[in-house]
Amino acid sequence: MDKKFCCFFVLILGFALGNVCKGEEEIGVYELENGDLSVKITNYGATVLSVMAPDRNGKLDDIVLGFDSVDGYKNDSTYFGALVGRVANRIGGAQFTLDGKLYQLPANDHGNTLHGGTRGFSDVVWTVAEHVKHSHLTLTYDSHDSEQGFPGDLSVMVTYLLIGRNKLGIKMQAKPLNKPTPVNLASHTYWNLAGHDSGDILSHTIKLYASSITPVDEKLIPTGKISPVEGTPYDFLTPRTIGSKFSELPDGYDINYALDVTGGGKHFTKAAMVYDEKSGRKMELWTDKPGVQFYTSNMLPDTVGKNGAVYKRHAAFCLETQGFPDSVNHPNFPSQIVNPGEKYRHVMLYRFTTH
Repeated sequence: MDKKFCCFFVLILGFALGNVCKGEEEIGVYELENGDLSVKITNYGATVLSVMAPDRNGKLDDIVLGFDSVDGYKNDSTYFGALVGRVANRIGGAQFTLDGKLYQLPANDHGNTLHGGTRGFSDVVWTVAEHVKHSHLTLTYDSHDSEQGFPGDLSVMVTYLLIGRNKLGIKMQAKPLNKPTPVNLASHTYWNLAGHDSGDILSHTIKLYASSITPVDEKLIPTGKISPVEGTPYDFLTPRTIGSKFSELPDGYDINYALDVTGGGKHFTKAAMVYDEKSGRKMELWTDKPGVQFYTSNMLPDTVGKNGAVYKRHAAFCLETQGFPDSVNHPNFPSQIVNPGEKYRHVMLYRFTTH
C-alpha cells in the first residue's frame, strides 16, 4: 500500500473513531445502594429512574414516577427525573439581554423557554466520570457556546451520593469557560411517597419553609413581585394536606416559593417536609438555593409508566430547588449570571424516614 495513502487512511480512521467516541457516549443505568435505600440513575439526561425506600412496616416501594426503560425518557415531555438546564424553569419571551447583547432562545413553551430549550440538559447523554455503587455517581457534560442560544462554553458536573442509610444528596456544579452565562440547574423528580402507582398525592401532608412566592402571569412567567403567602392558598408554613385548598386552586400548584433563608445563605436551608400517612414515609429536603418550585403535576396527561401504571393529573409532586424563574429578566431577583473564573454550585439533600 502506498505510504501516503496509508497515512491518510489512518488519519481518517482515527478522526472517525474519535468522533464516535466523543459524540456517541454509551447510555447506561447505574445503581446506588446502602441499606434499604437504593437509587437508579441513567446518564441519559442525568435522570433519576427510581428511588426504593421502606414504609413503616419495612415494605420497599419505588416512590418516583418514570418509565420501564431508558427509551421511554427519550420522547418524554414531562421531564420525569431529569436534570434540567442550562437554565431550568421559564425564561419569558424566550430571550434575555446580557452585557448589552440580546440572546434569542428556543420558544418551546407558549412563546417562552422552558427547562433549557428544545434540547436541554435533560435530552443529552452525560459522561460517566465515576461510579461507586455504595457511595456515588458523578456525571459530566460539556455544553458548547450558543447551545440552545446560551452564551459561552460551560463545563457541568452532577454527583448523586448516598449519605448514611437514609439520605440522598445531589450536588450540581458548573464552570463557564469563556463568557458570562446564566446557569440554573434543577432536579425534576416526580415523587409519590405512597408508591409511584398509588394514585394521587392530594392526601400527602406538606410543609414549605417559605413565607413568599413569586407570582406569575397566565403563561407562568413571574411578574417580578415577591408576595407573602399569608392568608392565601399558597401558605404551607403550617403543615396541611396538598389538596386541602384545591377548591381555591382547581389546577393545583405550579409556583416558585422564596425560601426563608437561614444562616445568611451560607449554609443549607430547610425547604420542605412531606409526609404520607398511609405508608408512614416522610421526606425532608434541604438546599443552598433561594427558591423551590412546588408542582403538583397539573399538566401530567394519562401517561403509561412503570409496570403499566397510568399516571394521571396530581399523581406526584415535584420540589425543584432553584434560582428564581426568569431571573435574567428581573434585576430584583437573585442573579443567575456566572462569570468565567467563578463556579456555580447547587446542593440538594433528601432525608427519608418513617413514622
